[in-house]
Parts: sequence; structure tokens; C-alpha cells
Amino acid sequence: MKTDIQIAQEAVMEPITEVAAKLGIDADDLELYGKYKAKISDSYLEKRKGDPEGKLILVTAINPTPAGEGKTTTSVGLGQALGKMGKRAVIALREPSLGPCFGLKGGAAGGGYAQAVPMEDLNLHFTGDFHAITSANNLLAAMLDNHIQQGNTLGIDTRQVVWKRCLDMNDRVLRNVVVGLGSKMDGTVREDHFVITVASEIMAVLCLAEDMEDMKQRLGRMVVAYNYEGKPVTAGDLQAVGAMAALLKDALKPNLIQTLEHTPVLVHGGPFANIAHGCNSVRATKAALKMADYVVTEAGFGADLGAEKFFDIKCRIGGLKADAAVLVATVRALKYNGGVAKQDLGKENREALEKGIANLEKHIENLQKYGVPVIVTLNSFLTDTGEEIGFVRDFCEKRGCEFAISQVWEKGGEGGIALAEKVLETLEKKESNFHVLYEDALSLQEKIETVAKEIYGAAGVSYGAAAQKQMKQLESLGFGNLPVCMAKTQYSLSDDPDLLGRPEGFTVNVREMYVSAGAGFVVVLTGAVMTMPGLPKEPAAVRIDVSEDGVITGLF
Repeated sequence: MKTDIQIAQEAVMEPITEVAAKLGIDADDLELYGKYKAKISDSYLEKRKGDPEGKLILVTAINPTPAGEGKTTTSVGLGQALGKMGKRAVIALREPSLGPCFGLKGGAAGGGYAQAVPMEDLNLHFTGDFHAITSANNLLAAMLDNHIQQGNTLGIDTRQVVWKRCLDMNDRVLRNVVVGLGSKMDGTVREDHFVITVASEIMAVLCLAEDMEDMKQRLGRMVVAYNYEGKPVTAGDLQAVGAMAALLKDALKPNLIQTLEHTPVLVHGGPFANIAHGCNSVRATKAALKMADYVVTEAGFGADLGAEKFFDIKCRIGGLKADAAVLVATVRALKYNGGVAKQDLGKENREALEKGIANLEKHIENLQKYGVPVIVTLNSFLTDTGEEIGFVRDFCEKRGCEFAISQVWEKGGEGGIALAEKVLETLEKKESNFHVLYEDALSLQEKIETVAKEIYGAAGVSYGAAAQKQMKQLESLGFGNLPVCMAKTQYSLSDDPDLLGRPEGFTVNVREMYVSAGAGFVVVLTGAVMTMPGLPKEPAAVRIDVSEDGVITGLF
């Protein structure tokens, strides 16, 4: 059986100018990065602003498991299937982070015969967007420390510096560091921290900005520290906005590539969903809606993280409305949630399936709370039995969901026809009554507890002493009207990764919160979630290599 990278490397790609031409994009409106990648010009996006919009389809999933759910694969396969049916479709995805590529999770180009290509480029440096974000982030950090060194006229309290440096790599030793060691000329000694680039506020700002002017305003509002009076000091106060914007000028433009079947894909931005808002850029999604009748996009990890933030943060801030949601599950993952060990997931086990399907049930209920029609799709495996599939189908249909089998990994767009037909049928007969879960006017505590109880199923929320103090401070500074971005483990509906299925009676533990004033939300850290991941005992990096003729192997 061929690996994902072998399938991708054997693909015959169309020149990106031809892919663009199908969308009505002239060569003059592209900024080429070789033959198969391009950025779309600002002038083209401006020209399309008055055009009608297509339907927006969100692809999300149950909580991720070691068995794999195939959310990106399903997104790509659904887009390919719509194209195969003669529909004008565009896929809108996030860019992969190098951290997971070299760590445990792997890349984010899809899999099998439902992939975005060129796969190696997408998973590695791509068009340099993440490097630009990293540079802008660290420029701001350097200007902050230089301001303190050069007299500190803003009165920055060095014990209250909240801006962190970043790196797009899993590197646990950088979570907590000390900077400024050495002589007096080497800066002020203080504790510092690193986050992974995809958790940086600049990543969130880029993904939520409408245009350059909006991005500059958001960059200027970012809080970097507090002064001795307890008031925020911003990037605007440090006069860093213009230089950061210069570094981000090209990164702000959406990237265009294609699938194995030449369906257009806009790939732009890549915030993690467990520690950030987990969606591709508002700019790319809005551009796709002008280009196509159907836009397939995804949100990271399970629906408790990615979909909740897509609805409550991205749609709220970007003025978007979801027309339908596709919820991806696998029989194997449902049995895992029912207590079956990974090595035994290929064996039929009706009891475990009946127990584990409670996780799917909760995600269905959650999506329906937003007023969005739901289609459940089972990502097919050879070990699935007819009885297992029939049980899941009946379970979903009894809960008001459409249901379809997806075979896109094995068959590409052809394997997604059944799902595409269900999506089109749902869009035709069910109108979306989309609405956010909570209103802006609620307090931060009320917003946190609404998400914890309504989406996670928690009995309550506990707040550490630091979190209580921070919440009070943020509301006193006028940030209480912002939505909350919950940072939580992706593996469970709770904040404990070991609580599988549909846990009940648990408490969500909030340990810290801080404002991302530029992005426009308050980040709430729960449980033991980390903003700088570490590598596993055997990282994926040990299997990646390059042959003498320049062919990359081992990426997945």
C-alpha cells in the first residue's frame, strides 16, 4: 500500500495559473511561488468584494484519538467530490505547523487520494507565512526588551511582561527561560517564555484581520506588558506596528494550491485549536465564498474546540454564517472511546461501540445548539462491519442528522460522492439558523461557564487564585466584553485527557487567563494544556530524510 507522500509525489499537478483560471483569477492577480503555489493579490480580493457568496460548510470531528478520524482528508475529499459532480467548489484550510510535522501528529495536507498538493511544500516552509509571523513576534519582543534597556520611559514593570517569544517547533525547554544574563549591556535579567508560533497572538491577528488597515489596528492593540500602575502597555506604545506590518505584508495574502484532482484550495493561517482559535483566515474564507458556490472549511481537533471557536470567535468577529456542519467519526475511534485498546480496534465490538458513541452524541447536540444542520460521516475502514455501520447510521438519524459513508482516503472524490449528495440535499431542504452560543454582554465568568457546561458537559468550573485575580483585572480594564478562547486538551470533552467518551459530573479547572486584545478574545488556560508542546519519545523527525536526488521521504 502506498504512503501518503508517495501518492502525493506521483500526482500530476496542473500549473497553478490553470487552477486559478477556473476561478476567474488572471495571471496578473497571482504572485507565483514556483509552478504550483501562488498568493492572491490584494487588488483581486478587492475586486470580488461585491460578488454574491456561496454556501459555507464546516467540517469538524469527534475528539481525536490515536485511531485517527481523518478530518482534513474528509474536507479535501468532500471538495473533490463536489468538483466531480460539476459544482463550483473551493476548499479553505489552515497551513500546517512544523511542530506536529516533526512531532507526533504529522502534517495537515489530508491523506490517501484526498490530499492538497504539493504536500511536502505545504507541510514544510510553504510560502514563508509562519516565518514572517515568527519574525514579527520576535521583533516586538526585541523592541520591548530594548525599550526597557534604553531607559524604560513607559514605566514597564519587568515582572509583568506578558509578551512571549515564539518558535514554530515543539521545544519544551523553551517554555520557561531567563533572559538578560551577562553584563549590564546585555539587558535586564527577567523570566521569559516561548510559545509555538501557531499559539502566538500575531497568528490569531493575521487570521482574523480583514485587510492591512485592520491588521495594523489589531497589532497596535496587542498588550505586551503592564506598567507600574497596572495599566496595559501595547505594541502601539512601543511604535512597533509599522515594522511588524512590513514583515507581514505578504503573509496577509491567501495562498492558492490544488488537490490531487485539481480542486482549488486556499490555505492560509494555522492557529492551533487547543490553545488558539483553530481556523484558517477570515480573509481566505471570505475570498473563497466569493469564488465558489460551495466552500468547504475545517476547524481544528474536535467540535468542542475547533467548531466552538469557529462559531463563537471566527464567525462572530468575521461576520460569517455557517450553512451546514459535517461531523467526522470512525467506528474505530468510537470503540476507542468505549474503552477498547488501540491494537484491538479492528475487531467487532458492539458493546464498546454503544458505549463510545456517547462522544459522537454530545458533539451532535453541541452543533445543533448553534442552529446549524448536521451531517455525520463515517470515515471508512476495511475492518468496519455492516452491523457497526448500520448501528451508527440509525443512531444519527434518530437524532435528526443526515448520515453518509466517506471513502475518500481510498477513492478520492469518487469516494465522497455519497457525502457530497447528503450535504447538497441538506443545504437544499434545511435552512441554517446559525447563532452564537453566548452574547458579548455576559461577564467573562458567565462566558467560560456557558462553554464549560453547554459544550463540555461540565458540572462546574473552578478558578485558581491567579485566574481569579486576572479575570477581575481584565474586566476592570474593559476586556470583559470579548469572547473567550478556551485552551483545553483535545483528547477529552473535559480538561482531563484520560476522561474519554462523554464524561459527566467533572469540574473544569481554570489556572490562568490573559487578553489577546489585538485578536479580540480572552485566552482561558485550563487543566495542564501547554502553549509550547514537547516532542514525543520517538518524534516523526527521526523517520524523515532526503534522497540524493532531492526526494523527501517519511513525511505523513
